[in-house]
Amino acid sequence: MSMQASDTRTESTPDPSAQLDVLGDECARMILVATSDGPKTAKELTKRTDSSSATVYRRINNLLESGLLSECVRFDDDGSHTTAYEATIETLEVQIQADGIDVSMPTTDE
Repeated sequence: MSMQASDTRTESTPDPSAQLDVLGDECARMILVATSDGPKTAKELTKRTDSSSATVYRRINNLLESGLLSECVRFDDDGSHTTAYEATIETLEVQIQADGIDVSMPTTDE
């Protein structure tokens, strides 16, 4: 089965504290790891994380809102399509400074 992915979502500037909060969740981290090698559907992520679909969708939404995950459409050879998700980062840098915490994320296309 051959598939293509097409990006469908543009993210705003993420909140550093939200990024750190979402990374505190094991299921969210598992989703990031699973999507680091290419787009995965929510169904695939549910199997991979051994979590309920409701939990996976909540974590996907948190990851999307924090800019750590992107949404795309995956097209199959038979013409069908489905929503898939892909990690937007390979590296996350956290700096703790006198004026607060700074989180920087070089994106995978840099």
